[in-house]
Amino acid sequence: MKAPPRFAALFALALMAGCTAGPNYHRPSAPVPPQYKEGWMPGRPADAINRGAWWRIYKDPVLDRLERRVDISNQNLKAAAANFRAAEAIVAEARAGFFPTAQVTASAERSRSSGGRAQIGNLFATAAGASWVPDLWGRVRRTVESEVASAQASAGLLANARLSAQAALAADYLELRVADELRRLLERESKAFAESLRIAKNQLSAGTASASDVAQAEAQLESTKAQAVAVGVARAQFEDAIAVLIGVPPADLSIAPVARVPETPAIPVGLPSALLERRPDIAAAERQMAAANAEIGVVEAGFFPDVTLSADYGVAAATLARLFSASSRVWSLGSNLVETVFDAGARNAQLEQQRALYDATVAQYRQTVLTAFQQVEDALAALRILSEQLKAQDRAVAAARRAERIIDNQYKAGTVAYTAVIVAETTALADAVNAVGIRQSRLVASVALIEALGGGWKSAQLPTREQIEKNAPLDFSPFPALPKRHAR
Repeated sequence: MKAPPRFAALFALALMAGCTAGPNYHRPSAPVPPQYKEGWMPGRPADAINRGAWWRIYKDPVLDRLERRVDISNQNLKAAAANFRAAEAIVAEARAGFFPTAQVTASAERSRSSGGRAQIGNLFATAAGASWVPDLWGRVRRTVESEVASAQASAGLLANARLSAQAALAADYLELRVADELRRLLERESKAFAESLRIAKNQLSAGTASASDVAQAEAQLESTKAQAVAVGVARAQFEDAIAVLIGVPPADLSIAPVARVPETPAIPVGLPSALLERRPDIAAAERQMAAANAEIGVVEAGFFPDVTLSADYGVAAATLARLFSASSRVWSLGSNLVETVFDAGARNAQLEQQRALYDATVAQYRQTVLTAFQQVEDALAALRILSEQLKAQDRAVAAARRAERIIDNQYKAGTVAYTAVIVAETTALADAVNAVGIRQSRLVASVALIEALGGGWKSAQLPTREQIEKNAPLDFSPFPALPKRHAR
């Protein structure tokens, strides 16, 4: 038995609805080395980077409290979160293309006709209409696919902005603590130099030292005090930078000094191939490729005809009493097919443009991967070289301190001039200051390495299509997610 024509037409439409123009997405390859040039540190179980709370590896409660405030108050993160919400809304807008649109109208009109005998009449009407453009060639499907990938890329950029803010805060905080350590060192030296000045003055009174010895001792003391005061400038700047990162005016934040500086932790690096799944900027670049690939399908769908199905139903009458009578009813069903037969190559040009844009995202993705490996290698090299430098510098400090004690005893015995004491003390202080600076550089390099490794983030944390369509909250950290809606 042959199927009725209308059912055959519906069956043909269903078959065509399965067509989707454009290439399916496959992630392009990226340059991944088999191992890091600087090697990798396996680390101990306790050294693992916590997901979303990587700064706890420094075991500093003040840093932990400050980092928790980044998600809540950082204005850059709020802007990135707003961009993600906008991307979610664009997905919802694109999905609306799957469904028909409907309108309802109502009108009332009173008119007067001209001519030999003027007539006044009324017209009342109500109508409802619907139209639908079936997604025969996958234009809507590819558009939704593109916008979902763009929303996922926006989520990756949000995670990357969060990681950057957290890393900047950690680096500023650690440098602030090193500034406190440097100031303590200079204040200890100032006390020692004050004692040397007192001894020089007593010896001048006893006639065993010259006025120049006192002047040199006094100059050395005041110079060291000046250095200690100057450290306060850098400390204040670090404190102000931290205030901005947690979203408060600098006047509202004060960080009290503590007696210790966090140790540089051992950081597990892992295999290079894992980096592609641990960097939010790489994940964002990969999703941008997927979005650009889907846009090729959107453009290709424009080569095929558009079919519009429409239906209208309404009533119209001269009086309200007759408005809903059977004789007042009007309806229509229709379809419309539109195909562009000549556009002077515009669609071909759009397709080539979109393919070029996709190629650009592939290049950007691979460049992002290369930059990520560079950042990891740079941080690993810095940690290795600074570790060796610190060992040598610590030996230099120990030797300078021994020389300082020996020359001080020789001066007290009257066998060397006070100038030798000044030189020995200045050398020992400079070596000690250099050692503090190297420790600071190592701490900053450790933060840079953790950031380069993604801070414990994983690409599996990107929201799925279902989560984006449901406006589910993001889950990038163990702390409460940023609010989905704007809070006044």
